[in-house]
Amino acid sequence: MNKLRKGDEIIVITGRDKGKRGTITLRQDDSHLVIDGINMVKKHTKPNPMAGTTGGIVDKTMPIHQSNVAIYNATTGKADRVGIKINSDGSKVRIFKSSGEVIKVA
Repeated sequence: MNKLRKGDEIIVITGRDKGKRGTITLRQDDSHLVIDGINMVKKHTKPNPMAGTTGGIVDKTMPIHQSNVAIYNATTGKADRVGIKINSDGSKVRIFKSSGEVIKVA
């Protein structure tokens, strides 16, 4: 079970975007996440008349390692860690480590 999932609101805890918040839009692989508005780079693109694209400088969102982000706890307003709790019926749910409350699935 992945502790960070698509749709979770996160906060960046280290790097040049430290303190920024965003939502996970894509899990690229086991350890990299694409978050909207975080880790933006400028990509220089060539024009391609066959595809109908114009050239120029485009802002692009790049993946960030999951160790550089933490889930955002809205009740405390801070970053938090994620734990996994097994219910009595055997199902697993994600919880905030600080308060023990269940993380709502987006």
